[in-house]
Amino acid sequence: MSLSILSPGRPDMVLPLPVEPNGKGVWFTLKEGSPYRLKFTFSVSNNIVSGLRYTNTVWKTGLKVDRAKEMLGTFSPQLEPYTYVTPEDTTPSGMFARGSYSARTKFLDDDRKCYLEINYTFDIRREWPSTS
Repeated sequence: MSLSILSPGRPDMVLPLPVEPNGKGVWFTLKEGSPYRLKFTFSVSNNIVSGLRYTNTVWKTGLKVDRAKEMLGTFSPQLEPYTYVTPEDTTPSGMFARGSYSARTKFLDDDRKCYLEINYTFDIRREWPSTS
């Protein structure tokens, strides 16, 4: 349903899912050296989802710079949406960390069924973008 980026002292960035197909441009911008958590909001409607995993791979100028895997758990159908918050991480900092990145995020279960795959770009900048 949505992906939120939570960073202390900042309003939550709520990014609706799925991303528009063939969406060009930067999806979001982060400040270098900032702590953050990701919050996924999703629903399960028909069958139990066993062993749901989140994987995220990040590239900068064609080189893989990060890969994260997180086990979210097993979820049964219910009317209310589920939420899952990842452990806190910190964006890289320094002159070489700033710039544009491309990434691919997938949600897979134990049977390797893919529930969502999104490709997107984001920026890491010296300062947060203005919220106006």
